[in-house]
Amino acid sequence: MPDLILALDQGTHSSRAILFDLHGQQVASASQSLGLQQHSRTEIEQSPVEILQSMQRVLQRVFNNPGIDRARILCAGLATQRSSVVAWDADSGAPLSPVISWQDRRTAGRLASLKDKSSLIELLTGLRLSPHYGAGKLRWLLENNTAVSTALDGNRLVMGPLASYLLHHLTDNTEELIDDANASRTLLWNLQQRNWDPTLLGYFKIPPGVLPHCKPIRYDYGNLHDGSIPVRVVNGDQTAALYAQGATSGNTLTINIGTGAFILLPTNAPCTRPAGLLAGISYSNGQSGSYYIEGTVNAAASALEWASHTYGLRDLEEQLPGWLDTVKAPTIFINTLGGLGSPWWKDGPAAYFLDAGVPVPEAMVAVIESILFLIQANVDLMQSDHPAVHKIQISGGLSRLDGLCRKLASLSGLTVYRPLQVEATARGIAWQAAGCPENWPPAGEGTSFTPGNDPDLQDRYKRFLEILRRL
Repeated sequence: MPDLILALDQGTHSSRAILFDLHGQQVASASQSLGLQQHSRTEIEQSPVEILQSMQRVLQRVFNNPGIDRARILCAGLATQRSSVVAWDADSGAPLSPVISWQDRRTAGRLASLKDKSSLIELLTGLRLSPHYGAGKLRWLLENNTAVSTALDGNRLVMGPLASYLLHHLTDNTEELIDDANASRTLLWNLQQRNWDPTLLGYFKIPPGVLPHCKPIRYDYGNLHDGSIPVRVVNGDQTAALYAQGATSGNTLTINIGTGAFILLPTNAPCTRPAGLLAGISYSNGQSGSYYIEGTVNAAASALEWASHTYGLRDLEEQLPGWLDTVKAPTIFINTLGGLGSPWWKDGPAAYFLDAGVPVPEAMVAVIESILFLIQANVDLMQSDHPAVHKIQISGGLSRLDGLCRKLASLSGLTVYRPLQVEATARGIAWQAAGCPENWPPAGEGTSFTPGNDPDLQDRYKRFLEILRRL
């Protein structure tokens, strides 16, 4: 009997294929790293060919695992990085553009012309008018990429979220499709109607015929090309991570810290939220949807990567845990890398340390604290609107740092729980693909971090916020 779920997790820095059993236990996995082309402070791209090939390779490695009978795989789910977009040829499937990363902000100046529409855009989409989302990038491709404009003239153009490009190539479905969650991060999708919005398409001058068809997150997306494994769920990476431990709770904040950091709280009323936060959809079928409010930090692991490159470090991962334990009074790092996300929504100056010439250990701990300070600003907002929140569940690569988790608990005053398996996206998409089973136990005993008394940390946080207010 089929008893395994295949989770396909396509992230910014790697692609993964992970098999879970029906109780949420990991059975097999394969991963492959990916490159990122940062042409400037605002222009960040990836290769669609490299991403697709990485997905095909990790799939094949899982299929070739001698301990796995492919006939045991019941179904698959796909989760992808949100807000990254690409264009391709409808006939050949060949990419016509690079993948423009969710981190890319090249269209910030162009969006200024829509500033008077920003309130309506936020009402319709749940998002701020920001260059991080897909609409401005798709418009930029139409205006600046010759291959894209030629394909449009020849009625061969398809463009949209990265997930739709991967579905085109990985499945046997001949219809161009996209799920609600990834569509919702384009600024073109109506949160209430759950479809492309004609008004928004008009604002951004996107021809509706070039976009894939919107479908619920749980839907028959076709079979993987081996012909036997149906893709039953497609979602965004952060929204899939919300379900890593199964059904969500409105009393628990989910924080996933990867390249960026994302703070999500399930809600029944996404249009009611504190100013500066986002809203979106995390699950849908043909009848209903589940929603969340969100805070975003644009630079988390990417901030550490920047600092490591700046200081020429090659062993940061090995040294950081010790530095977090020993550095007690770091300087403050003004983390504007990638621009300030919620609740500020502005570029800010170039990132800088408050004190010049600080030792490397102090600088690295300051970067970690800057990530936590940006997170905490969003936690404060969510708690102001949802005082019943009493717990944080943390995941993502940086959550492996005990020192980071302890600081977050002390800063927030909340218990921070880190599940045993911190790669939450894959487990969450597997749970949804499995049909959202009730018997989805934790993947082993996790670790809880209780709040401590750290007035110096609180003081640095207050100073950090005050500096950002003056920017």
